[in-house]
Amino acid sequence: MPHMASKGEKTRADIVECARRLFYEHGYDGTSFTRIVEASGLFRGNIYHYFKTKDEILLAVVERYLDDYRALLARWEAEHDTPRARLRAFVDMITGHKMELVEYGCPIGSLNTELGKDRRVLQHTARVLFDLFRDWLTARFVELGHKRQAEALALHLLGRAQGVAVIAHVYQDRKLLVREAQQLKAWIDGL
Repeated sequence: MPHMASKGEKTRADIVECARRLFYEHGYDGTSFTRIVEASGLFRGNIYHYFKTKDEILLAVVERYLDDYRALLARWEAEHDTPRARLRAFVDMITGHKMELVEYGCPIGSLNTELGKDRRVLQHTARVLFDLFRDWLTARFVELGHKRQAEALALHLLGRAQGVAVIAHVYQDRKLLVREAQQLKAWIDGL
């Protein structure tokens, strides 16, 4: 029998999802605790029951991202038979979210950039999202036979994906996103 979330677990999850959306659309600094309260439709006291500070909410948001991305990576492992196909799935993630990326940029890139300016401790916490992708990509490049260069190749791909997301956001250009993703796939196929 599947695990049924209690009302408290559902409320907490709803707060986290609301905050995740707000942090993505408005930035961490642009999202006040009050804004989270208002957007969630809950009373402030209800939110305080689960989270005392916005920083605590951020930590829960990072954990939610980690859970979601781990599930995504596991799905790619199950759906794709080769490391090259799995790397291409990573690139497809960019074009699969082109509307959001053009509008707001990359959620984990934007968050890390913002926090890295004056909240290094929080940024270090959020960096685990990049670490997850770096490590997963590194393993795929090792499987492709690039053991000595695997981490450098992983960081190159991760950096290119982030750069593409930033430039597409700056210029509000979905076609650029698609074009760059095709170039990344060609690069992967040429390895």
